[in-house]
Amino acid sequence: MLNNSSVPVPLEAYLVLASLLFCIGVWGLINSRNAVRVLMSIELMLNAVNINLMAFSSYIDGALIRGQVFSVFVITVAAAEAAVGLAILLSLYRNRVTIDMENFNLLRW
Repeated sequence: MLNNSSVPVPLEAYLVLASLLFCIGVWGLINSRNAVRVLMSIELMLNAVNINLMAFSSYIDGALIRGQVFSVFVITVAAAEAAVGLAILLSLYRNRVTIDMENFNLLRW
């Protein structure tokens, strides 16, 4: 039978989870040649930031919702980034018929 006592999760657990997600996102950003994976890695990094904002907000001052408000702003920026990034990728795919990051040399002379 489960115990109904609520044991709070320590702040360090949230920070470890967020740093793990952020490191996976950085690794995916550096090592990926696929543009869709790059966008997904950026989303992972932004979600790690959201976890940090929420954790620090609840542990520093649980009555105020500053971290939650900033998280909503980060989520809206992430949604806009995903929409613009996918639109650019669709345009590049129509012109180049590839989403390989090394074949995008449109800004070179």
